[in-house]
Amino acid sequence: MRPSGTLLCMEANTLYDIDVETLSGKTHSMDQYRDQVLLIVNTASKCGFTPQYAGLEELYKKFKDRGLVILGFPCNQFGQQEPGAADEIESFCQANYGVSFPMHAKIDVNGAGAHPLYQHLKKEKKGMLATEGIKWNFTKFLIGRNGEVIKRFAPNAAPASMEKDIEAALG
Repeated sequence: MRPSGTLLCMEANTLYDIDVETLSGKTHSMDQYRDQVLLIVNTASKCGFTPQYAGLEELYKKFKDRGLVILGFPCNQFGQQEPGAADEIESFCQANYGVSFPMHAKIDVNGAGAHPLYQHLKKEKKGMLATEGIKWNFTKFLIGRNGEVIKRFAPNAAPASMEKDIEAALG
């Protein structure tokens, strides 16, 4: 088994070339999400935006049967707001927000150790003032069925505010 975030090739040509690891430690390819609309979010359990888990879960329940998958990626790079181990993160998400969408192993989203998924997302859709860096927890990326990054949402964007964009992507 390859370490989390490694690729068969040196650089991801598409989103579907990237491997990710679940909270339970299972590695899988993003290719399993081909032809689905994705909302990818870097999360944290001790952040002011943490209550967004509830809105994300609502979106997931509302649109999952039409092809939306929300993918959570815990990150401890912003104010050390995700200090827990995988089992603690999973317990927190379940107990407090009933999260049923797929959650993944803790990753870095910025810097030299940034996960290949976030390297790809940031390259495809830059933030404010054309910067690539993720500014804080709960930055969101909407991915179309073809694997292209449609839109990047700021951390303070409430999940409900993304419904029209999600509807459009779902078709």
